[in-house]
Amino acid sequence: MKNLLNEANNCLLCKNARCQKNCPIDTPIPEIIKLYKENNLQEAGKILFENNPLSSICAIVCPHETQCSGNCIRGIKGEPVHFYNIEKEISFEYLKNMNITKPKSNNLKVAIVGSGPAGITVAFDLAKKGYDVTIFEKNEKIGGVLTYGIPSFRLPENIINLIGTRLKEYGVKIKINSLVGPVVTLDKLFEDGYKAIFIGTGVWNPKRLNIKGETFGHAHYAINYLKSPHLYDLGEKVIVIGAGNVAMDAARSAKYYGSKEVYVAYRRGFEDMTATNHEINDAKQEGVLFNTFKSPVEIVDVGIILADTKKITNEDGTTSLITVENSEKLYECDSVLIAVSQEAKNNIVVNNKGLDVKRGGLLFTNEYGQTTREGVFACGDVAHGASTVIEAVVAAKRISQSIDDYIQDTINEEIEFTS
Repeated sequence: MKNLLNEANNCLLCKNARCQKNCPIDTPIPEIIKLYKENNLQEAGKILFENNPLSSICAIVCPHETQCSGNCIRGIKGEPVHFYNIEKEISFEYLKNMNITKPKSNNLKVAIVGSGPAGITVAFDLAKKGYDVTIFEKNEKIGGVLTYGIPSFRLPENIINLIGTRLKEYGVKIKINSLVGPVVTLDKLFEDGYKAIFIGTGVWNPKRLNIKGETFGHAHYAINYLKSPHLYDLGEKVIVIGAGNVAMDAARSAKYYGSKEVYVAYRRGFEDMTATNHEINDAKQEGVLFNTFKSPVEIVDVGIILADTKKITNEDGTTSLITVENSEKLYECDSVLIAVSQEAKNNIVVNNKGLDVKRGGLLFTNEYGQTTREGVFACGDVAHGASTVIEAVVAAKRISQSIDDYIQDTINEEIEFTS
């Protein structure tokens, strides 16, 4: 508390705060810090939760270096204010101790397919307005990528459990092990009286490297590995292919669960990695090693063959990446983890008519989150591709309002038709 108070005292409480302007959800950072200094944690927590129901999670997993801290005015000549540490304490305490009065029901049902960041946010927003919300989650735990994509040593499970408890206190019903698509169809949900359906199923199909040996027993897709890393026996030496946040989480998890040597192999340099600097630095501190400018050629029984790459400058000043001829080399390892992005599963699309998709299997939606099927909405990764938790929350807040508007307009039309 004392160290965080010192952090808060370093804040200049800027009137036109750059930290707030660069927060995707416009968190009122100076106001929160002022309340924190006044020891008014209850009010600060309420503001954070009302603005972002996943504030306690975003304080941990957001790319702060490009948002709040990365735009702090103090960071120009020195150390920025690390607001996310203050937010983490306030949000978690509020989540633990908040008192919820269940809103009066409006007797209007909404189905939410998927309980990731977008689904949770829509559930909170609509439940507060009195809607009878049911979440359909195909797994045994809620959270989506929060539970099955981010290691528990980064994001403690008790936070997600608390969020589940608060959802239930708002009256949200959660059906685990409930896959919507082949048996429970969208038609069936509408037949049972749901006025609208929200799809927030994320992106869970790993992309292939499309090289020989990818199906071998020691080669695994990182997004699958992260669902239950404790069940895998990767051996002592692991090579991770890719350099996004999923790759960093997979590499760190491999170290955490006992692999002695873990390497990240990437075809470009550090400056091109899509993982945040914070994630990369944490991986380094935990002993993860990096092989840059290495491109996968073939997975073999004893490891993986990588070729050297290098950047060249073209005549027009642009740069290109080329493979160095005859540079292939065998890198022995016990396991290979493939982390080169994900795409949407199309289970719902395959089994339900009327849902159009874009390239990569992503659901087609308009600016209001409406899909090509009447009454069905979507946002987050399933509609826009893999993104950050905070981006999913921002989109979900907007789409929850669209769902509310749609249902209320539908009811008014029905009243006019019968009168």
